[in-house]
Amino acid sequence: MTTADSPATAARPPAAAWPLENAVFSAAMVAQRLPWVDAPARALGLDMLTRDGVTRGLLAFLRRTRSGRPVQLRTPFGPFLLPLAAADAAGLLAAADEAGALAPAFGLTAGGQRYGLSPHVPLPRDAAVPAEELGALLAEDVDRVIAARRGDGTLEWRDWQCGMMRLSRRVVAGAEAVEDTLLSEVLAGATAAAGNRAHEGRAEALRRRLAPYLAEPDPASLTGRLPARGGGREGSGADAAGAAVAHALALVSRAAAETVLQALALLAVGAAATPEAAVAEALRRWPPVAAAVYPVRADFVWQDLAVEAGTEILRVPGWLRGLDGEGSPDPAPAPASAGTSAAAGSSGMPPLCGAPTGCAATRFAALVAEHVVRAVTEAVRPLLIAPSFTADRLPETLDPRTLVVALEDLAARPDDGRVTATLPTAVPVSAFGYAPAAYGALAHASADRLERHAQSLAACAGNSGWNADEEGERFRMALLDHAERCATAADGVRRAAKRLTD
Repeated sequence: MTTADSPATAARPPAAAWPLENAVFSAAMVAQRLPWVDAPARALGLDMLTRDGVTRGLLAFLRRTRSGRPVQLRTPFGPFLLPLAAADAAGLLAAADEAGALAPAFGLTAGGQRYGLSPHVPLPRDAAVPAEELGALLAEDVDRVIAARRGDGTLEWRDWQCGMMRLSRRVVAGAEAVEDTLLSEVLAGATAAAGNRAHEGRAEALRRRLAPYLAEPDPASLTGRLPARGGGREGSGADAAGAAVAHALALVSRAAAETVLQALALLAVGAAATPEAAVAEALRRWPPVAAAVYPVRADFVWQDLAVEAGTEILRVPGWLRGLDGEGSPDPAPAPASAGTSAAAGSSGMPPLCGAPTGCAATRFAALVAEHVVRAVTEAVRPLLIAPSFTADRLPETLDPRTLVVALEDLAARPDDGRVTATLPTAVPVSAFGYAPAAYGALAHASADRLERHAQSLAACAGNSGWNADEEGERFRMALLDHAERCATAADGVRRAAKRLTD
């Protein structure tokens, strides 16, 4: 008997979980859609009884009983082959990809619903916009978003999202695409349809929408750099270029809209010191593709594990993070001026893409996110309003749509005698269902706004132009009375805010 045929080295199927293990794991997956079940355990300080605590406990048990090898689990959402270590997941998927055994991946929500992911298309590493040019390219759109703040400094999610989509279209497709909101909508529709019968029709609509920007590319954008790097415009070359642009736009749009806001929240609570570190930690802790399913369409062997066609590999990086000793933030990455994004520099399992291995578009999207965070923080200071968390107790999941972040000016406006009534005065964002501390933070922001308005009115009243006649003096007194009322109101609101936050 040869060594290759010996039982010690022959490939064997993955071990199957026991019925009780399947039941516990299934219960943990189903509980992911019920966030309120964590409240009693957290109130008692029993993190091991939260959804993530139970899941990690079971995975740690499976690692001990299965020698750390991938295990086959049966769940209400289907049977999955689950790697129990990040290195094993990367190696398993890389081997499957090298063997050409993988079908396109799907995302998996906490509720077990599958959704389409942007089809991975390799992007030439040197096709990305150089880091030193990104700052100037992003400046206008970042300024627009900051100027769209509410009167209390908070950001409306819809305004933020639209601003970041606009920015992404400029960076990827060029200046002519900035106002093309339909491009983003068509891209979202094509991505959502990935893997089903509607995809080809929507993909064709996307190709038509991208055609003008590919025919006359903006040299400052990513699209304008593709032809010089071999992305031709003839035949299949045009299709390949369009697919690469579409994939890059999908990833940059998501990183700019979601990861940047999470990174600003991390900076606000002191969980990161630099834009690079904040983006890296946001992508590591809350990857946009939090769970992905990889259908296997052909048999392959990884190490001594035989994986059959029809198997589905489940990748959930967040579940494995604590088991692999990655509970603390990564060290601050190299400066972005180096030309690549350290936040997405790992070669395996990119956090923004369903690719089984590395993705250059993910690295570029993370680099754009770093530059957006840097541009924002150079102009304003982020303040976290809700949900409330601290640097030493970051949430396991953080939906960017639930984030309320305020942007505070780094320097107070000078009292130049101009009334601030023309500045944004929208009411604070609705805080229904938030904790008292969140209401308190909003009240503090409102008190600051009232106080600035009082100071502006008083400065206006102090202008010597009111000294000309009796009518001017009456106007001065009216301004001073209003300023006093605003100051009194600010004091009352600040006292109420203090009671809410104490």
